[in-house]
Amino acid sequence: MKNPDILTCFQCGTCHASCPSGKYTSLNIRKIVRDSVKKDVSDQPEIWMCTTCYDCQERCPRGIKVTDAVLALRSEAVKKGKILPVHRNVCNFLIETGQSIPLDDKHRDMRKKLGLRIDEASRKKAHKEVKALLGSTGFEELIKK
Repeated sequence: MKNPDILTCFQCGTCHASCPSGKYTSLNIRKIVRDSVKKDVSDQPEIWMCTTCYDCQERCPRGIKVTDAVLALRSEAVKKGKILPVHRNVCNFLIETGQSIPLDDKHRDMRKKLGLRIDEASRKKAHKEVKALLGSTGFEELIKK
């Protein structure tokens, strides 16, 4: 990884101790930070287990932008075509529908309460706009690798 801040990490473990995802998954953010200095970690599934809550980054005594580094690692992994199948599925659903999750009754009700439109014309327009945005960034090509 090309993040000079990471080089100032002295492996205190605050990031790992702060990580809610690490309590329930194999994510060891401290190890990811350490390993990313020495080698390519783009094939490690743990980089996808970070929920980007920023707890590690907020608590780092060195002020290292840990979460930002994880997001950069993910970007590098995607450019290499390395993305977990479940994440690829979410990306494909976004491309196909313009949404990252299916719109169920619960979310329809929430949208109504918030005054957000859910009619078919609005959904089609939003999908078209999302497709244009994704197309302008090359998102579809990255996901298909």
